Amino acid sequence: MEDGPPEHGGPEPGAPEHGGPVSRRRALALGAGGAAALLAGGAGVLGARSGGGAPDGRASRDGASTAAGTFSPGAAAAVLANRTRAVRSGDRVAFLATVSDAPKAFQDVQSRMYDNLRKLPLEGWQERLSGTQAVHGDSAVVRVEMRYKLRGFDKGHVARTRYLTLAPDFGTWTIVGDGTSRGLTDDADIWDGGPLTVVRGRATLAIGDTTGLEGIAERLDAAVPVVTGVVGRGWAQRVVALVPADPRLASALAGPGQSLDEIAALAAVAPSAGGPGGAGRGEDRVIVSPGTFGRLNELGRDVVLTHELTHVATGGARDRRTPLWLIEGFADYVGYRRAGIGVRSAAGELRREVAAGRLPAALPAAADFAGGSPRLSQSYQEAWLACRMVADRYGEATLVRLYRAAGRAPEAAALRDALGLNRDRFTTLWRDYVKKELA
Repeated sequence: MEDGPPEHGGPEPGAPEHGGPVSRRRALALGAGGAAALLAGGAGVLGARSGGGAPDGRASRDGASTAAGTFSPGAAAAVLANRTRAVRSGDRVAFLATVSDAPKAFQDVQSRMYDNLRKLPLEGWQERLSGTQAVHGDSAVVRVEMRYKLRGFDKGHVARTRYLTLAPDFGTWTIVGDGTSRGLTDDADIWDGGPLTVVRGRATLAIGDTTGLEGIAERLDAAVPVVTGVVGRGWAQRVVALVPADPRLASALAGPGQSLDEIAALAAVAPSAGGPGGAGRGEDRVIVSPGTFGRLNELGRDVVLTHELTHVATGGARDRRTPLWLIEGFADYVGYRRAGIGVRSAAGELRREVAAGRLPAALPAAADFAGGSPRLSQSYQEAWLACRMVADRYGEATLVRLYRAAGRAPEAAALRDALGLNRDRFTTLWRDYVKKELA
């Protein structure tokens, strides 16, 4: 088998795009151990930058003037530098001193944030001023970039955007709130929940404010060699799992427009400090929604986490070229590889359609993987069987080559180069395979 994961990256000139962040959902019925909903996400971009301009539509810039003429970016930078040093050194008193004039509710939020940050294996933590949003009389709203790495897991720095309101206090400035009064929304991160627990496995860092983190870490640890056995060793072979108790935080971590209310897990990318389109590629995360994940049976939990880990290993959360049927079908192929469940059980919805004489006419399109798709489960099953057919007919190594090829070239060229087939012939072979396996 070739070593290394599929070489996926950003869009290339002339490359087809799926239209924004890649995000999919699925509901997949399993028969083993009793019928249970096996819900999983595809892959998405985690926490895109919020806000950016002043709420009144005027361009904001560092050094904005005030009526009192007292605020300067340097004053805000000094406060942020104090907070940075306090987190790095473990000085809780110094950190909370920066919000000592804020309402108690805000102080409580900041206190919990500090405690959660100190539980994380942070490397290179920094709060830095990235802009002045607005200045009004004796207060100023600033945009802050929080940069950090999770030691042993992140290659580069992750960046989160926050907004803080500052006010003068006896010749200095202090933080008195966030940016909500100006309609500004912070990027979410795992430290925004309740008291955190951090579980480190052999290859997994599971972080959350709920129970069950040990089990999630164990399952992901077990999935790493399964995924590596298919895609090769050319990926990090480690993963960070974020497991917030609040489904609203889970959805916020998944990115703009996402909802994890009915999704068990989602692979996503935390933006790099280089920013979207910058030098950094961002850092992979698996977001787990405990409520939905907890409704799965044991097999379902294994399959879902292996599926999501495959997205991490192959760059599926970043892909803008590979067809969704191949991205999701390949992840399911790896997820089911050692599950020990029959095809007819795993593809129950599609099997019932085939039994009724309704054989799929074409491979599922990108829209078929959208959350509101009426045949969402069947689309995942069709994609899985397409990849399973390639592995059965041509070998697993050829399936991996097809996946890699589709990350570099249009689908038609990938099919031709990896399999020697055009799309019509591939579709015919796939339809015959579906009928043979499910009829």
